[in-house]
Amino acid sequence: MSLSAAERFFSLLALLAGAGAIGLVVLRLVPGGRPTLAMLAPASRWLAFLVTGTATAGSLYFSEIQEFTPCRLCWFQRIFMFSLAVVTFVGAVRRDPGVRRYAIPLAGLGICVSIYHYLVEWYPQLETDSCAISVPCSVPWYREFGFVTLSFSAMCGFAAVLALMTVVPSDDASTPYSDPDDEDLDVDTTSAHASSAPGIDAAH
Repeated sequence: MSLSAAERFFSLLALLAGAGAIGLVVLRLVPGGRPTLAMLAPASRWLAFLVTGTATAGSLYFSEIQEFTPCRLCWFQRIFMFSLAVVTFVGAVRRDPGVRRYAIPLAGLGICVSIYHYLVEWYPQLETDSCAISVPCSVPWYREFGFVTLSFSAMCGFAAVLALMTVVPSDDASTPYSDPDDEDLDVDTTSAHASSAPGIDAAH
């Protein structure tokens, strides 16, 4: 694969991940989105690993094959993304609902670094002395479609992981997605039945 083709390919994957993250947010907000979320819930951990695994492979491809030298901010993003690849894989294999406790902080910190890095690429005056002169954080290796850089791609990946973690089943892989509002409603209904029980017994 040529360099230009690789840049186009991974940029398209990043846009797909970003669109997926937005789609999941929309599904949580619209009333009719719950059935789709329930369908995606069992596969959410594997989808998260697909995102992080692909991002890790892309990062290694550009650094090890195309010999892109990562800047300091790139390294921070790699640490978070590589860690997420391991965490999401283990969580998917074990069908562990607790994967959210580890993935959300990693993805949250990662996306903060990505947003800052992306801003530095457009506004170099934001760059600090922590970035090396030989490998500046403000100069992206490429800008596909005029705006997609490596930091933008990482940002889309972290956003997708965050969105997918909100869909992970709360108990196990066979548990359907449940809306927190519905859970509160169930608790209120149970409480109402419990409070009315003494009156019913007294009547009998």
